[in-house]
Amino acid sequence: MPTPPKNTQKHASPPNASGASFRGDGGAAAAARANDAANSAQDVLRSMPVSADAERAVLSCMLKAPNEAIGQAIEMLNTECFYIPANRILYQTLLDLYQDRPQGGLDLITLNAALSDRGQIEQVGGPSAVAELLDDVPSVSMFEYYAEILKAKFVLRRIIQDCGECASRAYDDPEAVTELLDEVEGRVLAIREAAEKEGDILPIKKHAMQAIHTIEESFKNSGKGVTGLSSGFANLDALTNGLHGGEMVVIAARPSMGKTSLVMNIIENISIMANERKATAVFSLEMSAEQLVLRLICSRAGVEMQKIRGGFLSSQRDFPRILQVANDLANSEIYIDDTPGLSIMELRAKARRLKKAYDIQLIAIDYLQLLKSTSKKSQDSRQVEVAEISGGIKAIAKELNIPVIVLAQLNRNPESRGGGKPKMGDLRESGAIEQDADVVGLLYREEYYADSEEEKEAAAGKAVLSIQKQRNGPTGDVKLVFRKEFMRFEDRAPGDDDDDEM
Repeated sequence: MPTPPKNTQKHASPPNASGASFRGDGGAAAAARANDAANSAQDVLRSMPVSADAERAVLSCMLKAPNEAIGQAIEMLNTECFYIPANRILYQTLLDLYQDRPQGGLDLITLNAALSDRGQIEQVGGPSAVAELLDDVPSVSMFEYYAEILKAKFVLRRIIQDCGECASRAYDDPEAVTELLDEVEGRVLAIREAAEKEGDILPIKKHAMQAIHTIEESFKNSGKGVTGLSSGFANLDALTNGLHGGEMVVIAARPSMGKTSLVMNIIENISIMANERKATAVFSLEMSAEQLVLRLICSRAGVEMQKIRGGFLSSQRDFPRILQVANDLANSEIYIDDTPGLSIMELRAKARRLKKAYDIQLIAIDYLQLLKSTSKKSQDSRQVEVAEISGGIKAIAKELNIPVIVLAQLNRNPESRGGGKPKMGDLRESGAIEQDADVVGLLYREEYYADSEEEKEAAAGKAVLSIQKQRNGPTGDVKLVFRKEFMRFEDRAPGDDDDDEM
């Protein structure tokens, strides 16, 4: 089937009746409209990017050397890479025949028979048009080059189609501009993914290879108890086997329990202390980036925040440690965004850019209830808004295939219970958080709810992160020690008050 001819006609701006240029505001507007109409007509008449020769060359190689070329086609192409309808039919039929005859037995006769059985022989131009595939003499060794041409044309067509639709919607002046912007970014990224991913004929191949990789990593880490990203807390890693890609991890607590300190300790362990330092991102909606950095310095250097704020530092003991920690932080890849009032769509767009630019391996969000949703539905219901935010965070984890730790507030129910021990039902404002999360940990410090000085002294420093939901593992308590003066969590030593229970 021949390539649609390209329109090379140039459309000039129409003159007025006298042949002179338009004058005045009204005339200028009319001229602009006429020019836009002419350009639109020219765009419509343009042919889509396509290479009929490359499409025929790919099909010819597949028919002449099925065992060699069709295997490559499965990995590199999909049906949409063929623009001409007849070639799409031929491609899909060749793939189906190959799956039925993986050891060969695919030739012109079997192809014609299959097309006839499906009632598609006339749609491809008849037996003579199919036979012409053998008259083409492309080199099978050049198959990959031909396939790359098809992929490039496919990408250009997707850009024209998707960006054209987005431009059309933009001309309609939509109210939800932020949502449109997020959709535009998502569609552009989807074009890249569609061009780079393997063919969709045998999807089990990709998943099987990924499963083998996961098994190999598990074998390498046998005895270490970590198959994902290590949090740096041995007790937590022992229960969860690390933080895994695609997971939404919720750490919830009442105010002043140390949620921010815990998540920043995890960030520190991954980006500074780990053998293989990973890039991480922190979206802080409550505290400024400077405050978070000060916390990191105090925690890592073992210097009390009160000393820094009051200026009571030892030049011989404190300053060398602070300078060393500051140097470690400067050499790490921790990216902090402290934009206030961030919407979930803005967060998602920023996360995509950070992943692409710096290959971040973990995101931390402080905290969920301070995020916003810009959809119309959420304006009338806070519960709907939190549900959209929670679903958006889970979508980020899945899309970027990295763990996302999100901090959340609990309601006041723990205050009314004896001892203040939290339950998963205490998550504030929406059960969607509990539903979307892969892991839910409730942070609790017994000292905070102690009634007497003796009880406070006995519970001083003790903290528990109660894992009350884990989609892919067991639940249980992670016992920690909280050093309040340094805002730092550490593993509780084995055997230290093992009778403590959540």
